[in-house]
Amino acid sequence: MLYHFLYPYAAFFQPFNLFRYITFRTGGAILTALLISFVLGPKFIRWLKSKQGEGQPIREDGPASHLVTKKGTPTMGGGLILFAISCSVLLWSNLTESYIWAVLFVMLGFGILGSIDDYLKLTKRNSKGLSGKGKLLWQGLVSGIAIGFILQGSPNEFKTILSVPFLKTLSFDLGWFFVPFGLCVIIGSSNAVNLTDGLDGLAIGSVMIAALCFTLITYIVGNHIFSNYLQLPYIPGAGELAVFCAAIVGASLGFLWFNAPPAQVFMGDTGSLALGGALGTVSVVIKHELVLAIIGGLFVLEAVSVILQVGYYKMTKKRIFLMAPIHHHFEKKGWTEQTVVIRFWIIATILALIGLSTLKLR
Repeated sequence: MLYHFLYPYAAFFQPFNLFRYITFRTGGAILTALLISFVLGPKFIRWLKSKQGEGQPIREDGPASHLVTKKGTPTMGGGLILFAISCSVLLWSNLTESYIWAVLFVMLGFGILGSIDDYLKLTKRNSKGLSGKGKLLWQGLVSGIAIGFILQGSPNEFKTILSVPFLKTLSFDLGWFFVPFGLCVIIGSSNAVNLTDGLDGLAIGSVMIAALCFTLITYIVGNHIFSNYLQLPYIPGAGELAVFCAAIVGASLGFLWFNAPPAQVFMGDTGSLALGGALGTVSVVIKHELVLAIIGGLFVLEAVSVILQVGYYKMTKKRIFLMAPIHHHFEKKGWTEQTVVIRFWIIATILALIGLSTLKLR
């Protein structure tokens, strides 16, 4: 919005020329989302507490300590994250770029789904909420519409291409299969982040690390000079997604202030489904779906642990892990919650650095 209102007057007032640069607007997006989170956070948390009473239902089969330490903590804090991101993006991005609207559409669409799920958990006083099939149906519909927008705006030579990390010339034209592939990436990313959201600060800190990486990658992919130098697909307009990813970083950092152990609020499915979906959509736009699997490897690990646990139990009636997702396994082994969170952040950082290395190691 500021870009459209102020940049046209740069000839009359030179400082307005700064709004031309994505780097300047990226910095503005981080600070704006952070400020909104800090200012509105305490009031929003008090409002959630007044409405939710007993707070988020705690899994009875989970670590015993959670029944004490997390009792009464309100959920749906993801609403604060989504509001901060949306305001920041609308304020600082070039709104003529269709990619911005595609990612925003997925984030808010998945956020609505998550809020309904959280509301049902609160009203029914259990940890189940919506059915799995119902969630997948809604996620598929929202993701499918977004992929249609993305394909319309993508360059023809990269429209349905799958790039392979670390290899310069190897890529695959998926053709019509790109649509179901894109659906799997967006939905899988959303649900993987959702599964990671089980300990104070774990999911939001990991999302922040991944979003920070994609802030850099989207800027490079949207810059003709940098993308050619690094032999990456050049996607015109994708650079604006750096502003979006930066807003995620700022909102995540602000929310972490309140979600740090012991958490004052949980983001719930409202936040986790939306943020995971947004990251997945960004990766589809910039043709870095496999890089997302590396940078977001922690989310992949969490999701795989659940798949393995469920599959193995159905076949043998035995469990691989003491509890899934895997962060609860280490809690059951005696690790403190803070130890699990910090060590998993370290893993997420290492994976993010490996993912970033794919930009040059080709």
